[in-house]
Parts: sequence; C-alpha cells; structure tokens
Amino acid sequence: MADTHAHATTEPENAAGAGQHMDVPEDLARCAMVVEHAIDHLRNEKFPPVAVASALLGGSLGVMARSMDKETILRILDSAAQSVRLGDVHASVMADAGDESDKA
Repeated sequence: MADTHAHATTEPENAAGAGQHMDVPEDLARCAMVVEHAIDHLRNEKFPPVAVASALLGGSLGVMARSMDKETILRILDSAAQSVRLGDVHASVMADAGDESDKA
C-alpha cells in the first residue's frame, strides 16, 4: 500500500515490497506501535474483531476529518480500498503471521 496514511504498521508496506526495506518515519512507527498495543489489549479482552476494527476506523476518520479536506480523505480511502482489492492487505497480514511464527 503506497499511502502510509491508511496503513499503520512498522513492517514493509506490503508482501510485494517485503524484499525492499521501506523507511518508516519515526512518528508513524511510534503511533503504529501504540495502536498495535491497543489492538492486542482489546483482543486479549475478547472484544469482537469487527468492534475493534470499526472503532479504529471511526477514530481514524475522525482524525482525518479534523485535519484534512474531503478529497484527501477520499484519496486515502481509495488507496486503502485498492490495497484490499489487489490482495495487498491480506498478503501483508499473512506475511506478519509468518514472521510471528518464525519468532516462536
């Protein structure tokens, strides 16, 4: 996914780019780490994944609405939707799952 605004992880942007190391700005990496910890906490508390995802998406939209114009928000959402259509999002999740199993 080319648009870092719509994808908050600290690993390479997608599985297709896994061979390339993409530098992630420090502020983005720190924000992503906080979000990942919050997600882990909510999962441990047994909240349904759809509730967690909906809350995160709603919060993200709120942040964007307070700081961006409508066209910028739509470009970010279009980029995210395209990443889902192309399979990049699922490939990235599968790559992360493989990385985690390698650590165990």
